[in-house]
Amino acid sequence: MKRKGLLLAVFSAFLVLLTGCNNLAVLNPKGPVAKTQSNVIIFSILVMALVLLVVYILYVYMLTKYRASKAAPDYEPPHVEGNKWLEITWIAIPVIIVAVLSVVTVRSTSAVEKVPEGYEDQKPLVIYAASSNWKWHFSYPEEGIETVNYVNFPTNRPVEFRLYAYGPITSFWIPQLGGQKYAMSDMVNKLNLVAEHAGSYMGKNSNFSGEGFAHMEFEALAMTPEEYEEWLEEVKTTAPELTEQEFEALLKESHVGRKTYASTHLTFRPAPEGENGGHNHGGSEGMDNMDSESGEMDHSEMDHSEMDHSEMDMEQTGTDNAGAANHSSHGN
Repeated sequence: MKRKGLLLAVFSAFLVLLTGCNNLAVLNPKGPVAKTQSNVIIFSILVMALVLLVVYILYVYMLTKYRASKAAPDYEPPHVEGNKWLEITWIAIPVIIVAVLSVVTVRSTSAVEKVPEGYEDQKPLVIYAASSNWKWHFSYPEEGIETVNYVNFPTNRPVEFRLYAYGPITSFWIPQLGGQKYAMSDMVNKLNLVAEHAGSYMGKNSNFSGEGFAHMEFEALAMTPEEYEEWLEEVKTTAPELTEQEFEALLKESHVGRKTYASTHLTFRPAPEGENGGHNHGGSEGMDNMDSESGEMDHSEMDHSEMDHSEMDMEQTGTDNAGAANHSSHGN
C-alpha cells in the first residue's frame, strides 16, 4: 500500500508540473500545414496511449489473476490448450494499428506537399531561402528585394519557399507554420506554407551544420496584406542595392544581423534549379562568363582558358617525351 501511495504521489506531481509548461510550438499551429501535422501528431499520441492503456490493464490483470499462491508442494496446474481466436486477435490488432497509422501518414504527407486546400486558386508568393554559414538569405524574385535573417510575408496567401544551401546541409523550419525540409547545395526543395494569423514566428535550422548552428534562427513575420505592401514599398525606396561583391562578402561572414536590400543575388548567382542545377551551384564557374543580357558565353575568357590548358598540355607532352627519351637512353 505504501508503494502504491508513493507512485500515485509521483504521478500527481508530474501532472501538476506539466500543466505549467508552455504550449509546444508544433502543437500551436497558425496555418493549415502545421494544423494537419499537429493533428497527425496528436492522433498518433492518442493511439499509442490507448495501446499502452490496454497493455497496462492486461499486465495488472495477469499479475493479479496468476500470482503465486500457497499451493501444495505437489500441485500441478491444469494443462491449457492455445486459443486460435486469441492468437488471431493479438496478431491482427497490431497489423490494423500499423495500417491505420500508415494511411494517415501517407495522406497527410501528400497533403502538405501541395498548396493547402482552399488556397489553390491563389498565386503563391515565391521566396528563395538560401542558407550559408550561419545565416539565411531570403530572395523575393517577383518583388526584386532580399533580406537576411528575417522574412516577411502576407497572411492568408500561399508561400512557396524554395530552399537551397551555400555550404553544408541545413533544415528550414518554422514550427508554427509547418514541418521542416532540407536545404542542400546543387538542388532546390520546395516547401508550401500559409499563415492564417498575423504574428511573429520563430524560424530555425533544425539540422546540425557546424559550430554556428545555434545562431541560425530567424524571424518569420506574417503581416496583413496592407502592411506587407507598405513594407515592400519602404524597402524598394530606402534599402541599398545588393552587389555581387557584397554578397560574396556576406557568404564569407560567419554571423551577421538583419539586412535588407532592394535587389536580389539571383540576378548574378541564380539558384541551382533548371539549367542552373547540378554541381555548378547556379553556374558560379561557368555562369560567371555568361553575358547577363544576351545569355551568351564570353568566348574571350573561354579562349584564354582553353589556351592555358593547351599550354599545360604542351608542357606535359614535352615532359613526357623527355622522360621517354631518358628511359630509352638508360635502356640502351
